[in-house]
Amino acid sequence: MIDIHCHLLPGIDDGAKSWETTLEMCHLAEEDGVRHIVATPHANYAYRYDRAAHLALLDELRSRVPSMSFSLGCDFHLSFENIEDAKLHPERYAIGETSYLLVELSEFSAFNVAQTIYELKAAGLTSILTHPERNPLILGRPSMLNDFAAVGCLFQITANSLTGFWGKPSQKMCEEMLRNQMVHFIASDAHGVRNRTPILSAARDAAAKIIGAEAAEKLVEANPAAVIGNHPVASIVPQ
Repeated sequence: MIDIHCHLLPGIDDGAKSWETTLEMCHLAEEDGVRHIVATPHANYAYRYDRAAHLALLDELRSRVPSMSFSLGCDFHLSFENIEDAKLHPERYAIGETSYLLVELSEFSAFNVAQTIYELKAAGLTSILTHPERNPLILGRPSMLNDFAAVGCLFQITANSLTGFWGKPSQKMCEEMLRNQMVHFIASDAHGVRNRTPILSAARDAAAKIIGAEAAEKLVEANPAAVIGNHPVASIVPQ
């Protein structure tokens, strides 16, 4: 499996606080069957995103965990400064050397999001909206996802949302998105080794009960592989 959203790098955001935690996260993921992780530090008002420094950490991680492979992306907050910089320097924020960008919405405003996704697309970036099922604005008005999809946005749900960690409303939204063929990826959004762990298999199995095993496998394997390979992502059709 491939995890495209994980706060794995140590000491740079609210994810892993030390190399010890980072290495334990890798061990948990590998034991679960994950072979590739995209490290996705926050890029927002609270945490400065330094691509060069993060790449150096990623190189060290590769040397410490040679049994797995890794890419660098970010958890890109839709602030004005970020958006303008990404339009000028899309490669600074994308996953690896691809055209895919993980996008995190504000919990307070969804103003102009579809237009922003369209503008990022024009700059060469395909947006992957992270954890829409946990965003209170989207939970209140799920039809917003149709507007985002219409301008080319893809959707990533959180593994432990589907298995109930974030509560019934988020779990039910994940299930409804799966039924409506609106999920392209399941990712961990892991931050450590206790509650928010880099485990995908339980959510894959939960998704399989809704859309079938083959379609569920695509959410943690074929579609993430398409992203890190910079290939088109297939739609998910339930079995």
